[in-house]
Amino acid sequence: MPDTQTKPKFRWHIVVFLAPAVLVYTAVMIYPLFNTLRLSLFTVIDQERVFVGLQNFRTLFGETVWSTQFWNALGNNFWFFVVHMLVQNPIGVALAAILSHPKLRFASFYRSAIFIPTILSFVIVGFAWKLILSPIWGIAPGMLDAVGLKSLYAPWLGKEAYALTALSLVSVWQFVGIPMMLIYAALLSIPDEILEAAEVEGITGFASFWKIKLPLILPSIGIISILTFVANFNAFDLIYAAQGALAGPDFSTDILGTFMYRTFFGFQLQLGDPHMGSTIASAMFAIILVGVCLYLFGIQSRMRRYQF
Repeated sequence: MPDTQTKPKFRWHIVVFLAPAVLVYTAVMIYPLFNTLRLSLFTVIDQERVFVGLQNFRTLFGETVWSTQFWNALGNNFWFFVVHMLVQNPIGVALAAILSHPKLRFASFYRSAIFIPTILSFVIVGFAWKLILSPIWGIAPGMLDAVGLKSLYAPWLGKEAYALTALSLVSVWQFVGIPMMLIYAALLSIPDEILEAAEVEGITGFASFWKIKLPLILPSIGIISILTFVANFNAFDLIYAAQGALAGPDFSTDILGTFMYRTFFGFQLQLGDPHMGSTIASAMFAIILVGVCLYLFGIQSRMRRYQF
């Protein structure tokens, strides 16, 4: 009796298409990650690499010289994230709601204009805003003076109390286009039948957005929130371009990225220590991993009820 069950053939074309991407991802992401974790378990004693286990982490969190810098950078990083969550994402949602209105003219032009800063280099943005806000040759004092608000001007990037918030708002200006576009796409994906049914029930205008659209785009808002978290705790370029590796004034804009850079590569009179730098990078990875896991297992599962 012939065998009617034929063994499925192995699909080699899947391997052929996936292999290049997997190899590149492993080379530029997986290998550096595990090598960083490995370096954090070693140190150099008498010019020899010695395995010390978790001693570098005890040094980072236990010794005042290191722990003071780490907690300062972590606190600044958290505030950097909070500003983006409270300013960037709500503005992005509001812009997406306005630009998705079917009767708005030149909507595509507005979307492009808002999104253009996103594609600019961090170096360009950092130096441009440093010039704009400069009290000597910047245009900010003159612009405020033209509208009678010169008394509100201060050298924000030169004051410890304002520098980090000012740079956070610069980052918001640059990247507000990303949540805007993601929420805009989510709003366009809402079925017309739902909106028409709501209109029949008398729910229109702002009430339609608040009661119908907003609950349906909550999963997208959640994804934007976790992307904001990951991006902010990996931030480095803007602070470095605007304030340098020392993240002045007096480390008031120092975040985990700049702290790790100074430690790993060294700066001015500070010698580089790849092992302590890798320890800081490993701590950054752990913080991001915990945040992502909390979102995936604690928040995203609850948001599934809003999906359609």
